[in-house]
Amino acid sequence: MKQTITASIDQLIERVKQHYPNDKKIADMFEQTFVNTYQTTIRRQSDGSTFVITGDIPAMWLRDSAAQVRPYLLLAEKDEAIAKMILGVIQKQFFFINHDPYANAFNEEANGKRYHEDQTKMTDWIWERKYEIDSLCYPVQLAYLYWKSTGDTSSFDATFVKAVKNILKVWKTEQHHEQSDYYFVRDNCPAQDTLSHDGYGAPVGYTGMTWSGFRPSDDACKYGYLVPANMFAVVALGYIIEIAETVLQDSAIMQAAQKLKAEIDHGIKTFGITQHPEYGEIYAYETDGLGNYVLMDDANVPSLLSMPYLGYCSFDDEIYLNTRKFLLSEENPYYFEGKVAKGIGSPHTPDQYIWHIALAIQGLTSIEEKEKQEILNLFKQTDANTNLMHEGFHVDDPTKFTRPWFSWANSMFSEFVLSRMSLYVPGSPLAIKEADKNE
Repeated sequence: MKQTITASIDQLIERVKQHYPNDKKIADMFEQTFVNTYQTTIRRQSDGSTFVITGDIPAMWLRDSAAQVRPYLLLAEKDEAIAKMILGVIQKQFFFINHDPYANAFNEEANGKRYHEDQTKMTDWIWERKYEIDSLCYPVQLAYLYWKSTGDTSSFDATFVKAVKNILKVWKTEQHHEQSDYYFVRDNCPAQDTLSHDGYGAPVGYTGMTWSGFRPSDDACKYGYLVPANMFAVVALGYIIEIAETVLQDSAIMQAAQKLKAEIDHGIKTFGITQHPEYGEIYAYETDGLGNYVLMDDANVPSLLSMPYLGYCSFDDEIYLNTRKFLLSEENPYYFEGKVAKGIGSPHTPDQYIWHIALAIQGLTSIEEKEKQEILNLFKQTDANTNLMHEGFHVDDPTKFTRPWFSWANSMFSEFVLSRMSLYVPGSPLAIKEADKNE
């Protein structure tokens, strides 16, 4: 059922139009992208929860759904309908985590639909069971930012507490992946769609970091310690610590989260940094704790490029800036530069295709006004005259693109445009940075 646009959404759209009186293209693109998620992907449930499809796939990803509704947090404090919708997303996400914390995508009902008949522990609720650290980070982030946006603590209920305990248990278990019973095998598929070594992934040594089977692209990790996902876990654990201390007053959860956060962060700093001959100390994308590294970035978030946006480090952190220079160069195998555009793509999409999500993250994390304006202009030139964002598009010809209905990309573009007006999700690292600048 198509959601009715609320007055606050209309007012924000009008505010953007007034901010860009001489740029009808940006105003039109914002209007289309900002309402897209709300009108086309939201499925209100009879129990008050909210199911969110990704767009052209009828399943709900824990990661995508959080990112899709994130920009609406700007309106949640004053718009009860928006607040209820987001609270319903949080409710649904933590229900799913308690059902199976290793699954990444779920069905609207327990109908047995699935992407593929995979060899792993499936149920009728699960669309796909690719274990990704970020699938557990995003719901914690959304619940935290909802609290900061509205002051409402009702999402921190028994379901939330149970889910947090499940998250802590999984991340602790996966610090020693050899002791885990998680496995995933997909037949007759590209190598990136299944885990090697009988579904358990390549061997890893202990680092303190927590293991991930798959990247936020849903592609398999080459080496099990996905550094940006571990960075996001550190941020999410910080949120859990604050919630446990301030709202739940649960010292056991707080102490468990503190210990895990310290161990993962120590692992990142010990095993996740490598020396590059040109750029100096940089973060690796993946490592195995045995001396092997993958040096790259992927357009999907969490990415190395997104770390200040997510809150792992400051926007001017030295190692981050070194890493950023590497990521936005041809040394990164998924950085592409063509006749129309340049930016970061993904092994998940064809060669020479860059992603609107990566462009949004590049703009949101830049400390250079010139770069931000270049990104805004790139968006205008690469929507294929649809006024909507896509997954990947060809650097020479933006009319060649993947996924015409991809809600996550539309939400990321909306957030970038709002950031150009100094409008940020309350409690987010960008909002905190803006507040510090104004003090």
